Amino acid sequence: MNTISTTNLDASGGWESTPLSDWGLILVEGPDSEQFLQNQLTNTVLGMQAVKDDEIAQGTNHVRLVGYCNPKGRLLASAWVSLQTSLIDSIEVKRYYLFISRDIAASTAKRLGMYVLRSKVKVSEISDQWVIEGKLNPGIQAPYLSASDEIAFQLPDFSNENSMTQRIISARPKTHRDAAFPSPVLELWNDLEVRSGIPRIVLATQEQFVPQMINFESVAGVDFKKGCYPGQEIVARSQYRGVIKRRLHLAHFLSNDADGIGHGPATELFHSSDPKQPAGMVVLSAKNPSIPSRIDLQIELKLEALEKGEIHLGGADGPVLKIDPLPYPLIEI
Repeated sequence: MNTISTTNLDASGGWESTPLSDWGLILVEGPDSEQFLQNQLTNTVLGMQAVKDDEIAQGTNHVRLVGYCNPKGRLLASAWVSLQTSLIDSIEVKRYYLFISRDIAASTAKRLGMYVLRSKVKVSEISDQWVIEGKLNPGIQAPYLSASDEIAFQLPDFSNENSMTQRIISARPKTHRDAAFPSPVLELWNDLEVRSGIPRIVLATQEQFVPQMINFESVAGVDFKKGCYPGQEIVARSQYRGVIKRRLHLAHFLSNDADGIGHGPATELFHSSDPKQPAGMVVLSAKNPSIPSRIDLQIELKLEALEKGEIHLGGADGPVLKIDPLPYPLIEI
């Protein structure tokens, strides 16, 4: 997996920004927030360090990928978590920000809230009150400085066209002056997210995957040494008994009518030797901005389907997919 840069960042040229309308935000705060999240998520939040107001959360000390499972070990959500702290009446107050797909933010916050019980925790879905943006720095031309009212974290750097690209997701309180604007950078952002091989659960793929089926353990989204959480026994059993027969892969197809072919999350995949039974599904997809006829895909697929034959998108007569290499090694199960 590509490592995250640990250089200090400041605001100067080279960065391009785009609104991320598909992303939402959940705030979990209160004296018991750390232990509450520890009991709910696939990854540990213990030991996370807060960043100062003008710093970027980067590295596993400051930002972590997490999953939230149902009791059967299927992912209800995935999120990136960062931590901020402040002193109120000389008491340190922790605030955990979960960056999550917007179409599941409200339902995830509601479900988490059901388990607060007597804990001193408040769970709030705050997507409408915040502006979420993606920042790209192709070629790592200049560092970046977060504003004092901004929460920002750095995703793993990604090699694109033989140069490293830094990616930052930020959120800041919305003002009356904020308005959505189209950005040509959005296509590149979405394509880099797909080709990074790091999955994101959306509404269409809720409860479809045990974490290992989409390589969640290989992108540091699962801590097998932490305590219990919903679905933990099934996730652990899948790991140690080697029962996972499906994995996330990267793929693409080319078509002069690419825009007219359904390729969104949960689109089913079919193998040429068994055209009546789905062999997998799309996890995420994006148009490749450099090649208009190309659609890049994250797909969840039976391992045996890769041995021979062809994988078709959407049906037995759908486009044939070409499998691409992952940018990180898989943890063997």
